[in-house]
Amino acid sequence: MKLNYFQTGAGPHLILLHGLFGSAGNFRTLARQFGEYFTVSALDLRNHGASPHDDDVSFDAMAADIIEFMDDHDIDQSAVMGHSLGGKVAMQIALNYPDRISKLVIGDIAPVAYPHHHDRIFDGLNAVDLKAITSRREAEKTLADYVDIPAVRLFLLTNLVRTEDQSFAWRINIRALQDGYAHVAQRPSGVPFQGPSLFIRGELSDYIKESYFPAIYELFPQAEIATLDGAGHWLHADKPQDYIEMVLNFLNRK
Repeated sequence: MKLNYFQTGAGPHLILLHGLFGSAGNFRTLARQFGEYFTVSALDLRNHGASPHDDDVSFDAMAADIIEFMDDHDIDQSAVMGHSLGGKVAMQIALNYPDRISKLVIGDIAPVAYPHHHDRIFDGLNAVDLKAITSRREAEKTLADYVDIPAVRLFLLTNLVRTEDQSFAWRINIRALQDGYAHVAQRPSGVPFQGPSLFIRGELSDYIKESYFPAIYELFPQAEIATLDGAGHWLHADKPQDYIEMVLNFLNRK
């Protein structure tokens, strides 16, 4: 599958992978700053952004997409940074193709199975009547009945786009993601990755509990686990400069 992407900077390769309902555009500011040190490629995962849609939402399939991108761009090896769902995909790449990964940075996600906690979001997205709405404001009013946090609603609405006939459509593949959510929620699996990896958890987030540490070390025995003070799940948005410094210190370390 040929994924949509943007690229910036120069130097060793760094691939950025976004989370569920996100897109490569979430990382534009980070990419510019990382681009001072790396050739940065930010990708839309399948069923997200402008990448193709497919019913297969398994980690193996998504990991293979990234390897195909690397092959197409003659990238023998790259560091990979993934947030949330993108972090799980990054883990699966390292587990399936360890020789292709130089370093791994995982943002606020662990290699464990998570409960289904996006049901209300899916309900809200499906409740938006795309044929009836005439503005984003109308879509947000519908979403507000399902999603309490305004910032989350605005994030979700980045996926609402105009079609050629000026009607609205979701660019994410809601049906495939909802039908395949059991795959998205599960844990990555494979032979442990022996390379350097950094797991960054938000102090205010419960996505990487201390009880998950053994699962991290089981699959990533060389892992470092760091806590970003004052940050929730959206590390790079909550504490951007601290997050960038933490990542660069790890990636630039010999």
